[in-house]
Amino acid sequence: MDIPIVRNVSSSTLLIILLFLCSSSMANNLENLAKSLAKIRGEVETLQTQLDMEKEKHSSRMAALNSQLADLSVEERRQKLSIEKLQNSLEKLTESTQKAEQSGDKLKPVLLTILSDYKHYIQVGFPFKKDDRLKAVTSLENSINNQLIDPNKAINQAWALIEDEIRLSKENGIYQQTVELNGENLLVDIAKLGTVFLFFQTRDNRSGMAKRSVEGGWKFEVTDSTSDVERIKRLFDSLKKQIRQGYFEIPNPLRK
Repeated sequence: MDIPIVRNVSSSTLLIILLFLCSSSMANNLENLAKSLAKIRGEVETLQTQLDMEKEKHSSRMAALNSQLADLSVEERRQKLSIEKLQNSLEKLTESTQKAEQSGDKLKPVLLTILSDYKHYIQVGFPFKKDDRLKAVTSLENSINNQLIDPNKAINQAWALIEDEIRLSKENGIYQQTVELNGENLLVDIAKLGTVFLFFQTRDNRSGMAKRSVEGGWKFEVTDSTSDVERIKRLFDSLKKQIRQGYFEIPNPLRK
């Protein structure tokens, strides 16, 4: 009579144990699921934060690029007007040649006036090899004043000089020239982009750019910005590989 009772108690106990184990397993599963959901939620929040940061970076970069584009547009118009002025000078030379007498007496003062304007354009303009460019104009002026060259031939030389100036505005490349840094004249490598941008690298690994001064002239400045130094380095590398056209991310020296 006692054996069935023991069996019933044992069955009930076993059932309770199984239910307890199932409940414990379900609790563990729910706990693990909650942890997984919390982890996923954290990852989603992290990704969302990264996405927001990237959007903000993109917006800032686009704003900077738009600002640079506006500066470039202003400088492009400035350069276009300068080139048009030079081209007008060429037209004046041609017109003067057609109207001048054979002696060239009437042609000489017109030519010297145009060369004087041209020298001023170089002196206050883009700081690329100014000494060499001014030397060529001064040499022609001296030849005209000392009657060492026929005025008609002088016109051809002046024409060639101004055409070289126009060509400079369209060329990109690497050159060498002496620049003034902190009162010291140094021979540096130059990366020229048209007649708008001029970047340099010194022998002691400093980098910088030509910037417009408050007075309206130009000055060379070393940059301490790591990102600007890296951009200038990439520009030099591209130009050394003969990559002279395309997209260049560069510092903006036009920004005040």
